[in-house]
Amino acid sequence: MKNKDRNKNNFPRSDRVDHTFSVAPMLDWTDKHCRYFYRLMTKHAVLYTEMVTTGAVIHGQNDYLAYDQAEHPVVLQLGGSDPVAMAECAIKATDYGYDEININVGCPSDRVQNGAFGACLMAQPQLVAECVEKMRSVTSTPITVKTRIGIDDFDSYEFLTDFVKSNIDAGCEHFIIHARKAWLQGLSPKQNREIPELNYSRVYQLKNDFPQLTISLNGGVETFEQIDQHLPHVDGVMLGRAVYQNPYMLTEVDARLYGQAASTLSREEVALAIMPYIEQQVSNDPRATTWHIVRHMLNLFNGQPGARAWRRYLSENARKHPKNADIINLALNAMKG
Repeated sequence: MKNKDRNKNNFPRSDRVDHTFSVAPMLDWTDKHCRYFYRLMTKHAVLYTEMVTTGAVIHGQNDYLAYDQAEHPVVLQLGGSDPVAMAECAIKATDYGYDEININVGCPSDRVQNGAFGACLMAQPQLVAECVEKMRSVTSTPITVKTRIGIDDFDSYEFLTDFVKSNIDAGCEHFIIHARKAWLQGLSPKQNREIPELNYSRVYQLKNDFPQLTISLNGGVETFEQIDQHLPHVDGVMLGRAVYQNPYMLTEVDARLYGQAASTLSREEVALAIMPYIEQQVSNDPRATTWHIVRHMLNLFNGQPGARAWRRYLSENARKHPKNADIINLALNAMKG
């Protein structure tokens, strides 16, 4: 069997991923516990891993690719720029059954730049294309690219299209475009999410000029009303912090954006539904603790009566009881006074 056809664990993988709505890869946030929590509220939203570096995948002592099968459709985001290492990671990701593999060409942090990947790779489209081509040679799993509209003073539409064309030639068919350029010097990653101006029209134009591509838009989108404004112009919309700050919005995704049955779980039912998962994780994984999982749930009751009591109880007590799933019931009781 050729590498590109392999999936040694025989894990199920979606034949085609519908990218109408996706949750952005967020470092230190969208780990496997976070994604399992999100999947309780939506069957169809596409979930991304936090960025994992090639070094962590190849040399890390921990299993950075592990995930629960309930997470599908799930995309692995890789950080790296060595085509050989990227191909090795693509083989591993295929073995694990990831639905897609995404290359990070958008992160502007100093740490990522020092590793010669992330947004700085926009200046090296041929290197990114070489990574895409090498990865595609070893796997049939789709390879996608998440990028900015530009970097530093290189922020013309021509610069963006030249980057995209190089990677089309290498076989990339799906681009996730953060509609801000990145300043590689002088701005922090947080500032790079806020200060450079959003330019949605440039992403729209890209879809118009390359209709054969799947184009997802990312950056500054927070509400379903905004999603509805963008979807006539692009194939999908990606949200990040808006979901993390108000995760219960995911219960509306399947009905509003996929025409499927809406989630009927209340916030309390979502909280209770994760308890078996917590019990399983803390029992089977010596590294897993209750806090590792419930930290992603602090905003579940955002805007609701008792939300502050819920957050406070979990924040103050989950670390004290690292193997106790009943912390959920105790936090729910704390909300009732």
